Amino acid sequence: MSNNDDEVTLAGSDRWRAEIEVLRPLLRGCGLSEEIKWGKPCYCLDGANIVVIQEFSDHLALMFFKGLLLSDPDGILHDQGPNSHAAKRIRFTSLDDVAALSDVVADYVREAVAHEQAGTALPPRPADVLAPELVERLASDDHLAGAFEGLTPGRQREYNLYVAAAKQSSTRERRVDTIVPRIKSGKGLRDR
Repeated sequence: MSNNDDEVTLAGSDRWRAEIEVLRPLLRGCGLSEEIKWGKPCYCLDGANIVVIQEFSDHLALMFFKGLLLSDPDGILHDQGPNSHAAKRIRFTSLDDVAALSDVVADYVREAVAHEQAGTALPPRPADVLAPELVERLASDDHLAGAFEGLTPGRQREYNLYVAAAKQSSTRERRVDTIVPRIKSGKGLRDR
């Protein structure tokens, strides 16, 4: 990236600008190339995404795409979210955090690079447990079950998460009623 690109990238960074300015050369110094993806500085090895800087209102994060593979001896990696599988992040809340963790960050990046170079495969995602209301409906409707099985795993998972997120069984049942036509037509939850 040129210095002009640096200015463009950091132009929208008010809260975490100083922290990002420290992290960027550290990551590039680990042999990673910097690209802008999703509007964020993303660090890659031969085109493979290794880590991305993410800005939040209350913290800055360094998200490792295959963080699940990292040994994390310092116990600083956090899940990306409750439904993520491989992504893990380090959170920073100050410039002091970045300074204190810079050596650890470099170690974690080197480990991530070693996994990428070795072609280490991620362990499979644990099988999702389907919401009981969805299981019941699939068991009672062969056409629906076949259509559900024909969906991509991601679409199946999205439907299950949508149904399972409801707290009450009656709401989960209504959600199943709502999605049945979409499943039977081979569409995902958000497909048009």
